[in-house]
Amino acid sequence: MKHDVRMRGFASRVDVEVVEAFLVDHARVLPGEPVSLLESVGRVLVTDVSSEFDVPGFPRSAMDGYAIRGEESFGASGYDAIRLELVGTSLPGSPYPGVVANGQAVRIMTGAPIPEGADAVVKAEVCEEADGYVAISEAVAPRKNVGVVGEDISSGDAVLPAGRRIRPQDAGLLSSIGRASIECIRRPRVRLVVTGDELLPAGSAPSGCRIVDSNSVVLRGLVARDGGVSLPFEILPDTPDRIREAMADEDADIVLVSGGTSVGLEDHAPRLLSELGELAYHGISMRPSSPTGIGRIGDRFVFLLPGNPVSCLAAYEFFAGPTIRALGGRARRWPHRRSVVPLARKIVSEIGRTDYVRVSIEDGRVTPLATAGASILSSTVRAAGAVVVPRELEGMPEGEMVEVFLYDDEAAEDTVMGSA
Repeated sequence: MKHDVRMRGFASRVDVEVVEAFLVDHARVLPGEPVSLLESVGRVLVTDVSSEFDVPGFPRSAMDGYAIRGEESFGASGYDAIRLELVGTSLPGSPYPGVVANGQAVRIMTGAPIPEGADAVVKAEVCEEADGYVAISEAVAPRKNVGVVGEDISSGDAVLPAGRRIRPQDAGLLSSIGRASIECIRRPRVRLVVTGDELLPAGSAPSGCRIVDSNSVVLRGLVARDGGVSLPFEILPDTPDRIREAMADEDADIVLVSGGTSVGLEDHAPRLLSELGELAYHGISMRPSSPTGIGRIGDRFVFLLPGNPVSCLAAYEFFAGPTIRALGGRARRWPHRRSVVPLARKIVSEIGRTDYVRVSIEDGRVTPLATAGASILSSTVRAAGAVVVPRELEGMPEGEMVEVFLYDDEAAEDTVMGSA
């Protein structure tokens, strides 16, 4: 029986940086797959994208007005308008079919093709139609108010680089160059293995000595944030065979085990991981989350996350989250907004241990929350974010400027709760 630490405790704990280095060394970006344009926002490009088309592919009007030969408007003014014969209309998708000759004009709308023979557009505000003619009271030079071929994109232009995480405007550009699908890095598939005889499914009411599972709800949200796909799961009893089967799932790129990961009688996951593959580390010099375990089964990463909700969150942020992002082609760095704020009260820590400290921000100063228990999930709701105390520091003094990893995506004052 391998690595059975139940009721024995940890002989030693490894530094956070050692585990992070292991994950960096072993994480490889997943292969690509074709992705529909309409599903591409947020995905990461495998290769550079170049255009096979000019955009626009025809000269078009930049405004509503009249297409003319520009030189014929020279000398026009509010006191001496130039009159041209109105011979037709050019609309987007429905161009004027003829040729604009000397002394003629074509009514034209924004985005419509410039008729053959015309080379400028005079805006409607300085024109007046009457009796089949248009009077122009402002001169326009040739090419004025005309979008030329390839003005936006020219054929052969590189438009998006490999590794780009596609934004809505990027998808719009891809559509404009005729791309129906693109090659993107496959999203990491994540198997949640949630264990505990005491757990009730999310959405249940607490009952007796049983508690409602919250870790799966938090983890699914974090996995989605980081670009992963959560595979279907169910809460498992503390039965080794059931846990072993779930951990060995070959459909997953990453397995997140929540609960049963420490040194208690029902903590089977560390032993099972060492039997199925490699338990690289178990026990990390950090608070909370010290019972975290890291390993692999074949090419699949397995993260043994503590059952206590805050410990589970912290272990995910330090180790699982960066790995999911890396496999999906994203940056490993934490995705939180950051703010540098002075401490209102000192943070106590120990040299040799990395601390994840939940904090509030009041009156422009950071205060560590008095509740430090790893099972108090509500502390992360009351907190504005977290401060990470590196292992080489013995805490942080009052007044020191500290970096806060903010939980919210936007500033609280920008959130609209409703309107009268």
